[in-house]
Amino acid sequence: MNKKEVLEIRKQFTPANCAITRICGCYVDHEKTKRLESKEAFLSLPEEEAFKYFDIFKKTLSGSLGKNLLNMEFPLEQEMPGGTQEFLLKLKNSKLEDDMLLEEFYDKIIENYEYEENYYIILIHAMYDIPGKGTDELEMYDASDEVFEYLICSICPVSLSKAGLCYNAEDNRIEDRIRDWIVDKPDKGFLFPAFTDRSTDIHGVLYYTKKSQDLQPELINQVLGAKMPMSADSQKETFQMIIEDTLGEDGDYETVRNIHETLNEIIEEHKDEPEPVSLDKTDVKKIFENSGVSAEQMEIFEQTFEAAAGEKSTLIAENIAETRKFNIETPDVVIKVNPDRADLIETRIIDGRQCIVIPVDDHIELNGINVRTIKRPQADK
Repeated sequence: MNKKEVLEIRKQFTPANCAITRICGCYVDHEKTKRLESKEAFLSLPEEEAFKYFDIFKKTLSGSLGKNLLNMEFPLEQEMPGGTQEFLLKLKNSKLEDDMLLEEFYDKIIENYEYEENYYIILIHAMYDIPGKGTDELEMYDASDEVFEYLICSICPVSLSKAGLCYNAEDNRIEDRIRDWIVDKPDKGFLFPAFTDRSTDIHGVLYYTKKSQDLQPELINQVLGAKMPMSADSQKETFQMIIEDTLGEDGDYETVRNIHETLNEIIEEHKDEPEPVSLDKTDVKKIFENSGVSAEQMEIFEQTFEAAAGEKSTLIAENIAETRKFNIETPDVVIKVNPDRADLIETRIIDGRQCIVIPVDDHIELNGINVRTIKRPQADK
């Protein structure tokens, strides 16, 4: 799924567009005990309650593709009888009215979701009548020829509200506030089937994670059974390893800076495209060559790439580039540079020592105080 397709499904979570037919929930305590189960028609919910659920489902389809939202495919064995895909299809086709399937689904999550506190599993069934589109990309609501039937699962932590004082209007006094158990924004979730090319894709699932470094492999393997991609944090670490191993001891500041600048240029060129920029081995090789990596260093690139990432792996450009910061670190000093002005930094040998040189044309602040770079010599008395 790309950005436009994710946004198209997100648009359904409003009172005017609501396509949700049924909502089910299971409240689980810190001992993994089911404390509450519910199931009802979504349209029977009070309006204010429905709005709160809309916010949760929108959040489950939010974040960056390739970082918080991960497109996954089912391996062939999971599409066979008894596989995870077949189970999810049964759950979808039941329209969440089969209690035994629901119990099995909850049990799978409880067994494999790693969370030490209370949480709330929310599962919805929805049917979206996909409008056709003309050559001008405008939606034609009277030209639909497919209904997208899907499930969304959101796993939300439940925590006590903060202790404090509150105003009691009835008694006109300040008193201790009653602490409530609050359902927070989702930590994990998924959409099944995927909505690919604006159509039902039973071979794929869109997985949501609040923290990109915490994918929870057991949850993915046991509940979804889909092929798990490399996390955004792992992609960054892998890319850094590829750079270090390719450049070796001869890696210099200018070459590394050029690599990151080239990456940022690629991201900027494709920023309006719905799909995130994926880079395979050939793409990364071109970036290195265009950034000044020597022919001698490039001789070991393919071996280095395959050892770190795998021959057929792809890396998402936004996951491996630093678009918001450019840090230079030594054991005792950290320099933070605007990524657009990394060219200001130079490396020189001064008095036989490696030095980082930063030209200063404007003012300098030291702990918020304007200072001069060089002390003015005092005039002779």
